[in-house]
Amino acid sequence: MQKPPPQSVDFALKQTSPNIGAGAVTGDKLSCTYDLVEQMQYLYVRVVKAKDLPGKDVTGSCDPYVEVKLGNYKGVTKHFEKKSNPEWNQVFGFSKERIQASILEVFVKDKDVVVDDLIGRVVFDVNEIPKRVPPDSPLAPQWYRLEDRKGNKAKGELMLAVWMGTQADEAFPDAWHSDAASVGPDGVSNIRSKVYLSPKLWYVRVNVIEAQDLVPSDKGRFPEVFVKAVLGNQALRTRISPSKTINPMWNEDLMFVVAEPFEEPLFLSVEDRVGSNKDETLGNCVIPLQVVQRRLDHKPVNSRWHNLEKHVIVDGEKKEMKFASRIHLRICLEGGYHVLDESTHCSSDLRPTAKQLWRPNIGILELGILSAHGLMPMKTKDGRGTTDAYCVAKYGQKWIRTRTIVDNFMPRWNEQYTWEVFDPCTVITIGVFDNSHIHGGAGGAKDARIGKVRIRLSTLEADRVYTHSYPLLVLHSSGVKKTGEVQLAVRFTCSTLINMLHMYSHPLLPKMHYIHPLSVIQLDSLRHQAMQIVSVRLTRAEPPLRKEVVEYMLDVDSHMWSMRRSKANFFRIMGVLSGLIAVGKWFDQICNWRNPITTILIHILFIILVLYPELILPTVFLYLFLIGIWNYRWRPLHPPHMDTRLSHANAAHPDELDEEFDTFPTSRSSDIVRMRYDRLRSIGGRVQTVIGDLATQGERLQSLLSWRDPRATTLFVTFCLIAAIVLYVTPFQVVALLIGLYALRHPRFRHKLPSVPLNFFRRLPARSDSML
Repeated sequence: MQKPPPQSVDFALKQTSPNIGAGAVTGDKLSCTYDLVEQMQYLYVRVVKAKDLPGKDVTGSCDPYVEVKLGNYKGVTKHFEKKSNPEWNQVFGFSKERIQASILEVFVKDKDVVVDDLIGRVVFDVNEIPKRVPPDSPLAPQWYRLEDRKGNKAKGELMLAVWMGTQADEAFPDAWHSDAASVGPDGVSNIRSKVYLSPKLWYVRVNVIEAQDLVPSDKGRFPEVFVKAVLGNQALRTRISPSKTINPMWNEDLMFVVAEPFEEPLFLSVEDRVGSNKDETLGNCVIPLQVVQRRLDHKPVNSRWHNLEKHVIVDGEKKEMKFASRIHLRICLEGGYHVLDESTHCSSDLRPTAKQLWRPNIGILELGILSAHGLMPMKTKDGRGTTDAYCVAKYGQKWIRTRTIVDNFMPRWNEQYTWEVFDPCTVITIGVFDNSHIHGGAGGAKDARIGKVRIRLSTLEADRVYTHSYPLLVLHSSGVKKTGEVQLAVRFTCSTLINMLHMYSHPLLPKMHYIHPLSVIQLDSLRHQAMQIVSVRLTRAEPPLRKEVVEYMLDVDSHMWSMRRSKANFFRIMGVLSGLIAVGKWFDQICNWRNPITTILIHILFIILVLYPELILPTVFLYLFLIGIWNYRWRPLHPPHMDTRLSHANAAHPDELDEEFDTFPTSRSSDIVRMRYDRLRSIGGRVQTVIGDLATQGERLQSLLSWRDPRATTLFVTFCLIAAIVLYVTPFQVVALLIGLYALRHPRFRHKLPSVPLNFFRRLPARSDSML
C-alpha cells in the first residue's frame, strides 16, 4: 500500500497576529469582555416611537414609517396603518469603516400608493454623536422635534437614541446592519447571530418482564409472542418468548433516546406471530413519559403491571374491548448515562444527563471568531459568484451561530463566545457555511459547507491565547479542495489546576457506562437516533439551525464505509507500530554487531541489570522521563488541525471518493456497483487471510498441550519437566544471563536457518485443515 504524499503547505496552519485586546504574544487579560476579537466600531440608531404625527391622507390619517439614511445606506422600519403614535423599537447599525457621509438623517414618512410623503426629519452631525462603551448603561432615548427639509419646525416628535459603539454592545445582535442592506425584511432573521441549546437527552430503558392472560384468536396453537415498542420514529421489539404460552416471559431490555420536553408517549403492543409475514395484535399499552421514574444510579426501579387494551371493529366502528390481559414492565429514564450525540472521538461533552451528578466546572473556554479570507464562490447571483458566509461553533449543549456577512469573500465577524468546561479531554467544532436563505431561498435550498475546524482542549496550554488561521478543507468526489481560511482566537482558562489534573484519573464517561455497559451495536443505534433528534429540534428553532448544518457538525456519516478512511486508519496503525518496528531493527543491529561499541555497552548494561534486578524498573522509568524531557523541545506550539496527509485525502483515487459520497442505498449503475463489490471482496479476502493466520498461530499454542500431535506434545511435556528441574536448581540470574548472552551472540556463532524452537512451533498442527 503506497504512502500518501506529504501535506501541502497551502493546507497548513498559519500563526497570525491580529490586533486584539488580549495580545497573541503576551496573553495579557484586559477588563474588556471582547478581548479575543478586533474592535469594530458601529453607529447605532434606536428608533423607539413617535407622537402627534399629522395626517397626510385625504382622510386625515397617516401610515407612518421611519427611514434612517447615512450616505448610500438606508434602513427602513415597518409601517403602521392609520396611527399617529406608532412604536417601532428597532435598532440600525452602520459599520464605521464604511461611513463616508458626515450627517445622519432620520426621516418620518407617510406610506402612500404613488409617492411617500415626508412628515419630518431629524438630522445629526456624525462627528458630534456620543460614544458608549459597555459596561456603561445604555444611552437613554430622547424626544426630537421633527423638521421639514428647510429646517423649519414640523408637527410631531420622534424618540431616538443615537450613539457610537462596538460589537460588544447589547444592541448588536438584534440590529439591522448596513452590511446586509440588500437583505429584505423577510430574510433579516436568517442573518442574525444566535445562541442555541441542544435539547436535554435521556435514555429510556424499557425492561419487558412478562405478560399474563393473553387471548390469542387461535386457541389451538402455541402462541409465538413478542413485544413491539415504539417511541417517536424509533421502533424496537423483543425476541419471541421461549415460553410459548398465554403467560409469556422475556425479561429483556429495550433502549430508546428521548428529548425534553417529552412530546410523544411510549407505545407498546403485544403481538403474536401467526404466519411468516403476519402478526396479530393481542393488546396495546400507552405510557406517557412524564410519569416515568428517573434513576441516577444502578439501583432497580419499581416494576408495574399495565393493563392491555384491544380495539375491534364492530359494524365499521372501532370499539375498545375490555379484558384482563396485562403486561409487567420496569421503565425508567436513565440519568446516570451520557447520551452520545456526537462521534466518540470528538465529543464536546461527557457529563451524565442528570444535573445532580455534574461535577463543578474546571475552567472557561473563550473563542473569538475573527474573519475568513480567500473564500470560494459558493453560488451564483446575477451572473457572478458570491458567498454569504456564517460560522457555527458547538461545544457541549451550546451552539452559536454568527451573523451572516452578505456577498463577501473576506468576511469579518469579530464575535466572541464563552463556554464552561467540565472536562479538558473534549473537542470544540467550528464550521463555516454559506447561507442560502437570506433572499427567501427555495424550499429545497441547502446551506453549503465551506469547511470545518476541530480543536481539542487538552492540546491547549492554560491561559494562553492561540491566534491562527485554519485552512477550510472540504472533500468532494473530485478530491480535497481548500475553500478558504478562517481566523480564530482561542483561550482556555483553568480555574483550578488541581481539579483539572484530578480529572485525568476519572473515567471518561459516567460510571453507569461501566456498571451497566451498553453494547457497541446499541450505542451506535442510540447515537444515530440522538443525532436525528438534535437535528430535528434545532431545525424547529427560529431562525432554524438547518439539518445539513447540524449533521455536518455532528459527523453523522462518519460510520459509513470509506476506502480512503480504511487506508488512513491502516497507516495510523503502522505509525503506532513504527516505534516498535524501529526498536526491533535496532535490537537486530545490536545482535548482529553492526556497531561493536554499542553492542559491548548493551552487554555491560544487560549484565548490570541481571546482577542488580532492582534497577530494572527505575532504569525504565528514568529512560522514559529523559525521552519526555528531550521531546519537550519539539512539542507542538499550535492546536491540531485537519491533516490531508493523515486523512489520505490528497492521494485518494477518484473512484474511491465517488464511492464515499454515494448515497445509501447506492444510486450508481450496476456495473460500477459490481466493480466495487469485487474490489471489496478482494480486500475482504486479504483481511480474511490475516485473521486466519492469527487464528493458526493461536491454535498452535493450544496444541502444545492438547495431544492433537502426540509426538509434539510428548516432546513439549518432557522439555517442561526438564526445564522445571533445571530452573529449580539454577539461580534465575544465571538463566537470564545465559539467555541474554545467547541472544546477543556474535554473527560468527549464528546460522541463517530458523532456530529449533521456531521450527518446532511451525510444525504444530492447527485447525485450518478441518475447515471447508
